Amino acid sequence: MATQRFPGHIHITRKEPQPMESLLGRCIRSMGLTPGINTRRIFAAWDEASGAGPFTLNRFFRSGTLYITVRSSVIRSQLYFQRDLLIEKINTILRTDAMFDPTSQTVGFVKNIVLK
Repeated sequence: MATQRFPGHIHITRKEPQPMESLLGRCIRSMGLTPGINTRRIFAAWDEASGAGPFTLNRFFRSGTLYITVRSSVIRSQLYFQRDLLIEKINTILRTDAMFDPTSQTVGFVKNIVLK
């Protein structure tokens, strides 16, 4: 670290540059926002992977299980048979999402989907 002196006795300490993603991630973790953001990213990944966002009435995530309520029994039946593929797609989306923190101990990757 180099310290430079400027007129008026202001001292600026320079550090190595860091990517914005790293800084943002640390800020989010220090403020305790990771579980909420991870949950929102999981819901967005559901909408993208399933295409059923407009038909989804309720979303809930707990202990690796994503609970989804859809308004159509026909859509629910189609999604039921695609659960394993949807879990894989959702987790793939989350792995590439810069806002998702996979190190969170409370809200991590999707392990199961329950459709209602």
